[in-house]
Amino acid sequence: MRRLAASVAAFAVPAAGLVALAGPAQAAASATATYTKVSDWGSGFEGRWTVKNTGTTTLTGWTVEWDFPSGTRVNSAWDATVTNSAEHWTAKNLGWNGTLAPGASVTFGFNGSGSGAPAGCKLNGAPCDGGPSQPGDNPPSAPGTPAAGTVTETSAALSWAPATDDKGVKDYDVYRGSAKVATVSGTSYTDTGLTKGTAYTYSVTARDTAGQTGPSSGTLTVTTPGGTTPDPGEKVKLGYFTNWGVYGRNYHVKNLVTSGTAAKITHINYAFGNVQGGKCTIGDAYADYDKAYSADQSVDGKADTWDQPLRGNFNQLRKLKAQYPHIKVLWSFGGWTWSGGFGQAAANPAAFAQSCYDLVEDPRWADVFDGIDLDWEYPNACGLTCDTSGPGAFTNMMKAMKAKFGQNNLVTAAITADASDGGKIDSADYGGAAQYTDFYNVMTYDFFGAWAAKGPTAPHSPLTSYAGIPQAGFNSADAIAKLKAKGVPGSKLNLGIGFYGRGWTGVTQDAPGGTATGPAQGTYEQGIEDYKVLKSSCPATGTVAGTAYAKCGSNWWSYDTPATIAGKMAWAKQQGLRGAFYWEFSGDTANGELASAVHSGLK
Repeated sequence: MRRLAASVAAFAVPAAGLVALAGPAQAAASATATYTKVSDWGSGFEGRWTVKNTGTTTLTGWTVEWDFPSGTRVNSAWDATVTNSAEHWTAKNLGWNGTLAPGASVTFGFNGSGSGAPAGCKLNGAPCDGGPSQPGDNPPSAPGTPAAGTVTETSAALSWAPATDDKGVKDYDVYRGSAKVATVSGTSYTDTGLTKGTAYTYSVTARDTAGQTGPSSGTLTVTTPGGTTPDPGEKVKLGYFTNWGVYGRNYHVKNLVTSGTAAKITHINYAFGNVQGGKCTIGDAYADYDKAYSADQSVDGKADTWDQPLRGNFNQLRKLKAQYPHIKVLWSFGGWTWSGGFGQAAANPAAFAQSCYDLVEDPRWADVFDGIDLDWEYPNACGLTCDTSGPGAFTNMMKAMKAKFGQNNLVTAAITADASDGGKIDSADYGGAAQYTDFYNVMTYDFFGAWAAKGPTAPHSPLTSYAGIPQAGFNSADAIAKLKAKGVPGSKLNLGIGFYGRGWTGVTQDAPGGTATGPAQGTYEQGIEDYKVLKSSCPATGTVAGTAYAKCGSNWWSYDTPATIAGKMAWAKQQGLRGAFYWEFSGDTANGELASAVHSGLK
């Protein structure tokens, strides 16, 4: 909350209320008024005016006038009486601060809304820059919004585009929140002595050779790494970002911004790193940290250079976190294709944990990641390959990971949702491992699909069981119930949502349970298609077990919609779950409607 003063201004006063202020208190060619935007928190800002007597005689009263563009206004003020007539604003001294001896100054401030800057400033009827004594000497422009360089647990490197001034810029004042922390002559500064896991907001103002300060830059918020364990009361809203999405899918970190999704998530799982030779290894070096981004592709509109130390998705994620410091990024290792290496890794969990820590905390990108996610498909069971490490292997791995990464990093895992008797949940000690895990992402999707080419058709992500379901225990409710029964608290479980559908072709029956001739054609592979395509190409015709299905021609698809996601989020809250996650961002629409549904449903 912003501070309130003893004297709170009137605002939105009709024009008739300004009669008493019609005349200036005193002609003042030897006084100046300068404006600074002290801070900006998105929905509002704090502005500050400083009136200075630059003459040789006492100033016995002051009135500052300025114009704001439509949509920008003063909401409350202190140390002055502020009134307005439409977009024209007037501030008059109070009884105790109107007299200024030569060289003295007084400051008044206000909380406002809108993005405009003041124009046409007058002090006691004369130009605010001192009038005839300083002809044409305008204050400097606003510097560029600061950009973050290297951010450590205790420091933040800042840089900004220079301000302009008709007489020349002398130096810059750097503000952390409303406190000035430095005055520098260049366009960069490194703030030190910070606290890990803490958000800091920075802005910069320029000063010209006459000592006039201009308007404030925009604000940048950065969060120092460390101390990342989320508030237990905060709902997790996590999405997977795939490194291969930058190729054929043409999906980049910037899409999280343009879609509006970045403001509606708490975590990103970056997928995938590989598991080879008992170690965590790079998944795709080019996409991860080498791909050069042009200005139009980049999160901050700045192109990569050939010699910068970090490029690719990692650098784009760094830029995203600078703009959205609430987001935690975890590096996810394994997945369906790369889980075959977990068995060897689990044979020496301490060495495996050390290798993962060394890679995640590599100095080139340590600030990008807030922890690690392990996606082992599946411990002591079969996925693409079969594992026989034993029921305790997963617990031993998670224990070693937590011991190495510590309490200031997140350690999470994606786990099976197979709740059938003797199924994959029964194959590993997920209850015992939970004590070393910040949360589990329960993969409550892909229960059914066209790998059973002849059908029966069934929703791939049923929330509950239903009459005719092909396999008992293959639904979200049974999976969550079994995990809770094994000792995993609901506060460590996230419900999984697929941003895609699974489908068959050669289907004649509209309702689930029909026969098929094979998988339906998808954009990238048979039997699977993004929601953003299905929404228009095969709109939902019915719902079953809390999810949607659609029959169009001879194709039959099942997928989640904003409406079914809303129902699943309500159920997740009723069950006391930690939140939800989804696979994966690129399946959503350009305006992020599925991510919005998750966000809205968990409020």
